[in-house]
Amino acid sequence: METIEYFKLQAKNLHKDFKTQKPYFDSSLGDKLFEYSPKFFDVDALVTDFEIHENHFTLMNAQHIIAKLVGFEKWTEMLKASPPALELAKLRFDNMHKIRNEEWGYYIMDVENENNVTLDDEDKLDIFKTVFADVDGHQSDGYDYRLAKREKPSIENQKINHMEKKSTVKINTLPLAGKDHKEFIDTANRKFENTLQSIEHAHPELVRKLWNPEQYVEEVIRPDMLPIDRDYALSLVEAFLIHKVIEIANEVDEQGFKLN
Repeated sequence: METIEYFKLQAKNLHKDFKTQKPYFDSSLGDKLFEYSPKFFDVDALVTDFEIHENHFTLMNAQHIIAKLVGFEKWTEMLKASPPALELAKLRFDNMHKIRNEEWGYYIMDVENENNVTLDDEDKLDIFKTVFADVDGHQSDGYDYRLAKREKPSIENQKINHMEKKSTVKINTLPLAGKDHKEFIDTANRKFENTLQSIEHAHPELVRKLWNPEQYVEEVIRPDMLPIDRDYALSLVEAFLIHKVIEIANEVDEQGFKLN
Protein backbone atom coordinates (compact mmCIF):
# COMPACT_ATOMS: atom_id res chain seq x y z
CA MET A 1 0.00 0.00 0.00
CA GLU A 2 1.32 3.44 -0.97
CA THR A 3 2.09 5.64 2.04
CA ILE A 4 -0.46 8.29 1.14
CA GLU A 5 -3.09 5.57 0.66
CA TYR A 6 -2.22 4.32 4.13
CA PHE A 7 -3.02 7.74 5.58
CA LYS A 8 -6.22 7.98 3.54
CA LEU A 9 -7.25 4.71 5.19
CA GLN A 10 -6.47 6.12 8.64
CA ALA A 11 -8.57 9.20 7.86
CA LYS A 12 -11.47 7.00 6.74
CA ASN A 13 -11.16 4.96 9.94
CA LEU A 14 -11.21 8.12 12.04
CA HIS A 15 -14.25 9.36 10.15
CA LYS A 16 -15.97 6.02 10.77
CA ASP A 17 -15.28 6.39 14.49
CA PHE A 18 -16.88 9.84 14.49
CA LYS A 19 -19.94 8.44 12.73
CA THR A 20 -20.64 6.33 15.84
CA GLN A 21 -21.54 9.62 17.51
CA LYS A 22 -24.63 9.63 19.73
CA PRO A 23 -25.91 12.77 21.48
CA TYR A 24 -26.94 12.78 25.11
CA PHE A 25 -27.89 15.42 27.63
CA ASP A 26 -25.56 15.99 30.59
CA SER A 27 -27.76 17.30 33.38
CA SER A 28 -24.78 18.35 35.51
CA LEU A 29 -23.55 20.63 32.73
CA GLY A 30 -26.97 21.43 31.38
CA ASP A 31 -25.74 20.84 27.86
CA LYS A 32 -25.89 18.34 25.01
CA LEU A 33 -22.75 16.24 24.61
CA PHE A 34 -21.68 13.35 22.39
CA GLU A 35 -20.51 9.85 23.12
CA TYR A 36 -18.76 7.45 20.76
CA SER A 37 -18.14 3.75 20.25
CA PRO A 38 -14.86 3.99 18.33
CA LYS A 39 -12.93 1.08 16.89
CA PHE A 40 -9.73 2.75 15.70
CA PHE A 41 -9.06 5.98 17.62
CA ASP A 42 -9.70 7.51 21.03
CA VAL A 43 -12.17 10.08 19.75
CA ASP A 44 -12.75 11.78 23.11
CA ALA A 45 -9.02 12.42 23.54
CA LEU A 46 -8.70 13.77 19.99
CA VAL A 47 -11.68 16.08 20.47
CA THR A 48 -10.10 17.53 23.59
CA ASP A 49 -6.49 17.79 22.43
CA PHE A 50 -7.22 19.10 18.92
CA GLU A 51 -10.25 21.23 19.85
CA ILE A 52 -12.40 19.44 17.28
CA HIS A 53 -15.87 20.76 16.52
CA GLU A 54 -17.96 17.63 16.81
CA ASN A 55 -20.92 18.83 14.75
CA HIS A 56 -20.68 17.81 11.09
CA PHE A 57 -17.22 16.22 11.33
CA THR A 58 -16.26 15.43 7.72
CA LEU A 59 -13.73 13.20 6.02
CA MET A 60 -11.75 16.34 5.21
CA ASN A 61 -11.62 17.14 8.92
CA ALA A 62 -10.41 13.61 9.59
CA GLN A 63 -7.64 13.98 7.01
CA HIS A 64 -6.53 17.20 8.69
CA ILE A 65 -6.29 15.47 12.10
CA ILE A 66 -4.31 12.54 10.69
CA ALA A 67 -1.87 14.98 9.09
CA LYS A 68 -1.47 16.81 12.41
CA LEU A 69 -0.80 13.53 14.22
CA VAL A 70 2.31 12.93 12.10
CA GLY A 71 3.74 16.43 12.13
CA PHE A 72 2.14 18.21 9.18
CA GLU A 73 0.14 21.40 9.54
CA LYS A 74 -2.53 20.25 7.10
CA TRP A 75 -3.46 17.45 4.70
CA THR A 76 -2.43 19.35 1.57
CA GLU A 77 1.06 19.77 3.03
CA MET A 78 1.27 16.01 3.44
CA LEU A 79 0.20 15.46 -0.17
CA LYS A 80 3.14 17.58 -1.35
CA ALA A 81 5.70 15.93 0.95
CA SER A 82 8.73 14.05 -0.37
CA PRO A 83 8.80 10.22 -0.29
CA PRO A 84 11.26 10.17 2.67
CA ALA A 85 9.04 12.63 4.57
CA LEU A 86 6.00 10.42 3.97
CA GLU A 87 7.89 7.31 5.04
CA LEU A 88 8.97 9.13 8.18
CA ALA A 89 5.37 10.20 8.80
CA LYS A 90 4.19 6.59 8.61
CA LEU A 91 6.91 5.49 11.03
CA ARG A 92 5.90 8.26 13.41
CA PHE A 93 2.29 7.12 13.23
CA ASP A 94 3.22 3.49 13.84
CA ASN A 95 5.50 4.50 16.73
CA MET A 96 3.21 7.07 18.29
CA HIS A 97 3.70 5.41 21.67
CA LYS A 98 7.45 6.05 21.55
CA ILE A 99 7.72 9.79 20.93
CA ARG A 100 5.41 12.81 20.74
CA ASN A 101 5.52 15.38 17.94
CA GLU A 102 6.95 17.96 20.32
CA GLU A 103 9.66 15.57 21.53
CA TRP A 104 10.66 14.74 17.97
CA GLY A 105 10.81 18.40 17.04
CA TYR A 106 13.06 19.21 20.00
CA TYR A 107 15.23 16.18 19.26
CA ILE A 108 15.86 17.29 15.67
CA MET A 109 16.43 20.89 16.78
CA ASP A 110 19.07 19.77 19.28
CA VAL A 111 20.86 17.65 16.68
CA GLU A 112 20.93 20.51 14.18
CA ASN A 113 22.07 23.09 16.74
CA GLU A 114 24.77 20.92 18.28
CA ASN A 115 26.22 19.99 14.89
CA ASN A 116 25.50 23.26 13.06
CA VAL A 117 23.74 21.42 10.24
CA THR A 118 20.35 21.43 8.58
CA LEU A 119 18.91 17.95 8.22
CA ASP A 120 16.99 17.01 5.10
CA ASP A 121 14.09 14.55 4.99
CA GLU A 122 16.37 11.56 4.34
CA ASP A 123 18.57 12.48 7.32
CA LYS A 124 15.54 12.70 9.60
CA LEU A 125 14.19 9.40 8.31
CA ASP A 126 17.52 7.68 8.94
CA ILE A 127 17.71 9.06 12.48
CA PHE A 128 14.16 8.04 13.32
CA LYS A 129 14.70 4.52 12.03
CA THR A 130 17.95 4.10 13.92
CA VAL A 131 17.03 5.73 17.22
CA PHE A 132 13.30 5.07 17.59
CA ALA A 133 11.63 2.76 15.07
CA ASP A 134 14.19 -0.05 15.26
CA VAL A 135 14.83 0.21 19.00
CA ASP A 136 12.54 -1.09 21.72
CA GLY A 137 12.36 0.50 25.14
CA HIS A 138 11.22 4.00 24.20
CA GLN A 139 8.02 5.11 25.90
CA SER A 140 6.70 8.62 25.50
CA ASP A 141 4.77 10.38 28.24
CA GLY A 142 2.51 11.60 25.45
CA TYR A 143 -0.75 10.01 24.37
CA ASP A 144 -1.23 7.20 21.85
CA TYR A 145 -4.55 7.95 20.16
CA ARG A 146 -4.74 4.58 18.40
CA LEU A 147 -7.08 1.90 19.69
CA ALA A 148 -6.29 -0.80 17.15
CA LYS A 149 -4.72 -3.80 18.88
CA ARG A 150 -1.60 -5.47 17.61
CA GLU A 151 -1.97 -9.07 16.51
CA LYS A 152 -1.38 -11.42 19.37
CA PRO A 153 2.05 -13.01 18.88
CA SER A 154 2.32 -16.74 18.43
CA ILE A 155 3.58 -18.90 21.28
CA GLU A 156 6.88 -19.27 19.45
CA ASN A 157 7.22 -15.50 19.05
CA GLN A 158 6.35 -15.04 22.71
CA LYS A 159 9.23 -17.35 23.60
CA ILE A 160 11.58 -15.40 21.36
CA ASN A 161 10.46 -12.06 22.80
CA HIS A 162 10.87 -13.40 26.31
CA MET A 163 14.40 -14.54 25.53
CA GLU A 164 15.19 -11.16 24.00
CA LYS A 165 13.99 -9.37 27.12
CA LYS A 166 16.05 -11.63 29.35
CA SER A 167 19.14 -10.99 27.23
CA THR A 168 18.80 -7.18 27.42
CA VAL A 169 21.91 -5.73 29.05
CA LYS A 170 22.91 -2.28 30.19
CA ILE A 171 26.16 -0.40 30.12
CA ASN A 172 26.97 0.70 33.65
CA THR A 173 30.59 1.83 33.42
CA LEU A 174 32.88 3.66 31.03
CA PRO A 175 35.17 3.45 29.16
CA LEU A 176 33.92 0.46 27.21
CA ALA A 177 36.06 -2.63 27.35
CA GLY A 178 36.36 -6.08 25.83
CA LYS A 179 33.58 -7.23 23.51
CA ASP A 180 31.56 -4.06 24.09
CA HIS A 181 34.46 -1.86 23.01
CA LYS A 182 35.06 -3.93 19.87
CA GLU A 183 31.40 -3.97 18.82
CA PHE A 184 30.93 -0.23 19.34
CA ILE A 185 34.10 0.60 17.41
CA ASP A 186 33.19 -1.81 14.60
CA THR A 187 29.70 -0.30 14.42
CA ALA A 188 31.09 3.24 14.30
CA ASN A 189 33.61 2.34 11.57
CA ARG A 190 31.01 0.55 9.45
CA LYS A 191 28.54 3.43 9.68
CA PHE A 192 31.35 5.92 9.04
CA GLU A 193 32.28 4.25 5.75
CA ASN A 194 28.65 4.01 4.62
CA THR A 195 28.04 7.66 5.44
CA LEU A 196 31.28 8.84 3.84
CA GLN A 197 30.32 7.10 0.62
CA SER A 198 26.85 8.64 0.69
CA ILE A 199 28.09 12.25 0.98
CA GLU A 200 30.53 11.72 -1.93
CA HIS A 201 33.24 14.00 -0.55
CA ALA A 202 35.94 15.08 -3.00
CA HIS A 203 38.75 13.79 -0.76
CA PRO A 204 37.45 10.85 1.30
CA GLU A 205 40.99 9.73 2.18
CA LEU A 206 41.57 13.02 4.03
CA VAL A 207 38.32 12.63 5.94
CA ARG A 208 39.45 9.15 6.98
CA LYS A 209 42.72 10.56 8.34
CA LEU A 210 40.79 12.73 10.80
CA TRP A 211 38.38 9.98 11.82
CA ASN A 212 38.87 8.72 15.38
CA PRO A 213 36.25 6.09 16.28
CA GLU A 214 37.33 5.81 19.93
CA GLN A 215 36.96 9.54 20.47
CA TYR A 216 33.62 9.59 18.65
CA VAL A 217 32.15 6.78 20.77
CA GLU A 218 33.28 8.59 23.93
CA GLU A 219 31.55 11.77 22.71
CA VAL A 220 28.27 9.95 22.09
CA ILE A 221 28.15 7.66 25.14
CA ARG A 222 28.84 9.92 28.11
CA PRO A 223 29.06 9.08 31.84
CA ASP A 224 25.98 11.19 32.63
CA MET A 225 23.91 8.82 30.44
CA LEU A 226 24.65 5.74 32.56
CA PRO A 227 23.17 3.27 33.04
CA ILE A 228 22.06 2.96 29.42
CA ASP A 229 20.58 0.09 27.44
CA ARG A 230 23.33 -1.42 25.31
CA ASP A 231 21.24 -1.68 22.13
CA TYR A 232 20.00 1.87 22.56
CA ALA A 233 23.58 3.09 23.01
CA LEU A 234 24.58 1.35 19.78
CA SER A 235 21.68 3.02 17.99
CA LEU A 236 22.92 6.42 19.15
CA VAL A 237 26.39 5.67 17.80
CA GLU A 238 24.83 5.03 14.40
CA ALA A 239 22.33 7.89 14.50
CA PHE A 240 24.79 10.71 15.19
CA LEU A 241 27.51 9.46 12.84
CA ILE A 242 26.23 11.47 9.89
CA HIS A 243 26.80 14.70 11.80
CA LYS A 244 30.32 13.67 12.78
CA VAL A 245 31.21 12.83 9.18
CA ILE A 246 29.86 16.18 8.00
CA GLU A 247 31.83 17.93 10.75
CA ILE A 248 35.08 16.24 9.68
CA ALA A 249 34.37 16.86 6.00
CA ASN A 250 33.82 20.56 6.71
CA GLU A 251 37.07 20.66 8.67
CA VAL A 252 38.90 19.18 5.69
CA ASP A 253 37.36 21.79 3.39
CA GLU A 254 38.07 24.70 5.73
CA GLN A 255 41.69 23.78 6.30
CA GLY A 256 42.25 23.34 2.58
CA PHE A 257 44.09 20.06 2.93
CA LYS A 258 45.84 18.87 -0.19
CA LEU A 259 46.38 15.37 -1.45
CA ASN A 260 49.76 13.90 -0.56
